Amino acid sequence: MSAAMTVTQLRLQQLNVAFPGAVHTAPVAGQAQQQYILENLNLTVSQGEQIAIIGPSGAGKTTLLHTLAAAHRPTSGQYHFMDKNVWALSHKARHALRHHLFLAPQTPPLPARQRVVTAVLAGRLPQWTLAQALRNLIKPADPLAAWQALQHFDLQHKLYARVDKLSGGERQRCGLARLLLSDASLLLVDEPLSALDPTLALQTLNTLQQEAKQRQATLICSLHQVELARQHFPRIIGLRAGQVLFDSDKVDDQMIADLYRNTGNAGNLSAQKIEMPAPDQSDLADLSDLPDTLRCF
Repeated sequence: MSAAMTVTQLRLQQLNVAFPGAVHTAPVAGQAQQQYILENLNLTVSQGEQIAIIGPSGAGKTTLLHTLAAAHRPTSGQYHFMDKNVWALSHKARHALRHHLFLAPQTPPLPARQRVVTAVLAGRLPQWTLAQALRNLIKPADPLAAWQALQHFDLQHKLYARVDKLSGGERQRCGLARLLLSDASLLLVDEPLSALDPTLALQTLNTLQQEAKQRQATLICSLHQVELARQHFPRIIGLRAGQVLFDSDKVDDQMIADLYRNTGNAGNLSAQKIEMPAPDQSDLADLSDLPDTLRCF
C-alpha cells in the first residue's frame, strides 16, 4: 500500500440524512418517527482509494455521493474532510473546501445552448478567477485540452456541437470529460455507465480509474453493474435502505443476494446488462430546495 493510501481523507460518524419533510420528533409510542435516507453511517476513506457503491434503487447511493460532495447537509452526525468538520465551517470556508471535490451526477446539468467545448472547460472553473471564467464564455480558453478530454470518451468530434444536440449518453460523457480538467482530490461519480453500451462502459470506467490513479485522487463511484464493480474495484460498499450492509474487498454471491433480496433488481447483476433503470428520483428529491448546493464541476 502506498503512503497516499494511508492518509485518511474523509470520515463519516453516526451520520443521518432525513427524507425531505420528515418529522423531527423523539421516538414516542404511537407517533411518527423520523425517516432517514441515510442512517447511522460510519465510513472512513483513505486518500487514493477506489470504491464502488452498489445497492438497489432507493438505497441512498445518490444521496451519499451528494453528502460527500458537501452538497447536502446531514440531519445529524459529522462529516470530516481533510481533517475539517465540513458543516462546522463558515460558508466561505466550506465553499473553498469544495474546490477539492468533483461531483459528476448521472444526468449532468449542462446548459442546453452552450457549446460542448465551453461545457467541458467548466471543469476548471474552481481554478479560475471570475474574469477568466467570463472570458471563457466568449472564447474557449483551451480548446485543445477540451478536445483531449473528450477524446478519452470518443466524443472529440462533438467539440463545437451544442449541448442540446447531444444524445443522453453523449451528455453523460461530456459531463465526465469535465472531471479530467478538474484538479479535485475526491472524485464522486454517480452511475457513469447508465446510458452507455458495454464497450463504452468499460472504456469510461477504465478512464476514470486511470485518471484517479494518475493524480492519486480518491474515486467513489455508484454502480448498478455488480460484476463490473467486483472485477474492477478493490473495495465495495453495499448500501441497502440507507445503511451499509457490507464494506469489503471480497464480495461473494451470498452477500450480493442479501443486498438485493426482495428488491426486484436481480436482473441488473451481470456485467453484460448495461441498460439501467430510470434515475432514482427518491434519491434526488431531497436536493431541490437546498440553498447551499454544490455546482457540479
